[in-house]
Amino acid sequence: MSIHDKLKQLGIELPPVSTPAAAYVPFVQTGKLVFLSGHLAKKDGKVWVGQLGKNVTTEEGKAAARAVAIDLLGTLQAATGDLSKVKRIVKLMSLVNSTPDFTEQHLVTNGCSELLGELFGPAGAHARSAFGVAQIPMGSCVEIELIAEVE
Repeated sequence: MSIHDKLKQLGIELPPVSTPAAAYVPFVQTGKLVFLSGHLAKKDGKVWVGQLGKNVTTEEGKAAARAVAIDLLGTLQAATGDLSKVKRIVKLMSLVNSTPDFTEQHLVTNGCSELLGELFGPAGAHARSAFGVAQIPMGSCVEIELIAEVE
C-alpha cells in the first residue's frame, strides 16, 4: 500500500507548508538528505500551548507529537514533491516543553515516531533525541525537526 493510501486510510490530510515564524526556511535539501526545520504542535489550527508535567498530560503530549508528525509530512511532501520519494526517515529531534521533574519526553515523542513507522514501515525507523526544555516558541508543548533521505 502506498503512503498516500495509508494516509487516506487513516483519515489524514496533509497541510500546506507553514510560513516560518522567524528568519529561516521550512526545509533544506543537500544531496540526498532533506532537513526539516522544527515544527510546533498545533491543535485546531493554533499553537498547542502547554507544559508537560504542569497542564498537559503525557497522552496529550503524545497526541501533540502526532499532530507535529502530520505537519512534518506536509512539509516533506512539499520538499520532495511526492512522499514515495522518501527512502528513509533518518532522525528526529524532539523538544518537549516540560517541568524540571517531568521525565517522559521519550513517551511524548512516540506520538510522532509511531505514526512515521506506521506509514513508512521499516524505512520509518529512525534515530531520535527527545529533550525536556524550559520553553518553546509561542508556548508550544512540543517542537520536532526531521531529517529524511530521498531518492
